[in-house]
Amino acid sequence: MQKNLFITLGLIVVTVTGALAKKEPAVPALSTQKQLALVRVNVTGQSYDYFRPWQKKAPFSKRALGAVLSKARVLVTADLVSNQNYVELERAESGEKTAAKVQVIDYEANLALLEPTEKTFLDGITPLEITPDTVVGDRLAAWQLEPTGALLATEGLVTTVQMMPYPIDVGQFLTYRISIPMQYRENSYTVPLVKNNKLAGLLLRYDSRSQLLDAIPAPIITHFLKEAESQNYRGFPSAGFSFFPTRDPELRQFAGEKGKSDGVYVTNVEPNTPAMKAGLEVGDIVTAVANHEIDQNGNYVDPLYGKIEFTNLLTAHAYSGDVVPFRIQRSGKPMELKVTLEHRDAKDYVSPPYNLDQPPAYYVLGGLIFQEAPQRLVYLDHFQSELFPEGNRRVVILSQVLPANSTIGYDDLSYLTVTKVNGKEIKSLGDLAEAVKQPINGFIKIETEEDPKQIELDAAQVAAEAPNLQENYGISSLHRLD
Repeated sequence: MQKNLFITLGLIVVTVTGALAKKEPAVPALSTQKQLALVRVNVTGQSYDYFRPWQKKAPFSKRALGAVLSKARVLVTADLVSNQNYVELERAESGEKTAAKVQVIDYEANLALLEPTEKTFLDGITPLEITPDTVVGDRLAAWQLEPTGALLATEGLVTTVQMMPYPIDVGQFLTYRISIPMQYRENSYTVPLVKNNKLAGLLLRYDSRSQLLDAIPAPIITHFLKEAESQNYRGFPSAGFSFFPTRDPELRQFAGEKGKSDGVYVTNVEPNTPAMKAGLEVGDIVTAVANHEIDQNGNYVDPLYGKIEFTNLLTAHAYSGDVVPFRIQRSGKPMELKVTLEHRDAKDYVSPPYNLDQPPAYYVLGGLIFQEAPQRLVYLDHFQSELFPEGNRRVVILSQVLPANSTIGYDDLSYLTVTKVNGKEIKSLGDLAEAVKQPINGFIKIETEEDPKQIELDAAQVAAEAPNLQENYGISSLHRLD
């Protein structure tokens, strides 16, 4: 199975639902420090409505826990504070509250740092230290709070430490998997996991049926915190190539591999990425990364975890701007490449993997709603180098149709890829906005990849009906391009 090596993290939805397991006894000898190192986090906000992109959805509220760290900071998941309007910290023992602001947020890592607006709010709380040495067989405790503020700790066993995809699915990252009978609490949106009174991870997702918990591990948290110290947060790095194991001897023969039969076969190199800039090519076999030998399955021997996928070397261990040596074979000839890692921003994707805390772009034309392709059109992203070798473009779609006089007969159309408007190729919503200004013989001609292939609107009718369209559907503006 081909693997994708865009080393970025995904947004994690960390809601805990359903009736969870029966209550476990509290972990003995828990110190007061453990309870005091937690604060409640109350969030209100509104998400943008991508079905009606000119408006927002109904307000929401979330309640969670935050882990108190040094320098008066509180660590939570990014999902908790995405699209937030107001964030509030609440001390568990007293109920005292203060407003907070988001200091740094990484949706790909699903991590965020909060700071109270009242600088002394966290005074008296001993911050949690972070322990990076969790291995298989360790026992971690999930911390939750009872409504009274009492600490509830449930122990679980670390069963695997491995690279796993995060829900945004733009890469694989280090994850602890823990067998644990965790219990539902209203503040379980963010759950710290501790080892010997130190923070070992944060809840990533939990399956109440199998009682398996995946955790964002301490090495990822430490990477995030170190990067957060810089003035310009750069996120996690990416390399920009896909690979395949070389267990098949015929594949190794096809690639011309000589000597030791190890490494992974490069199946794709994305344009304008660190891998391409360094000279990596399809057909190369990567035999070592950062001086760690890579086996046929793509694993290296980690001093802490043993065999684990080499992508861990480019996420938990490397930072944007680092120069990482790659040893490769090309047609049997050994070579070394220097890969300068960079973060791949969401805007650099043909189909951005997420669009949070900012309004979606759209263009309404006579009842036709045009938007840039959402995340679910992942095919366009995974194969964008083949579809759009020139890069730097967006896929514009006709997402839906509002009933109007000018759209009679088009009511059922949705999710059509727009290729041209009035004969001009469309590479962005900005292109579309300019093209509609130049009707052909009084008509706006829209060409699509899928049937019906062509849509024509009377330009004068579209202009005349625009005020009624806005009034009927509560559209404050017919377009938002930025």
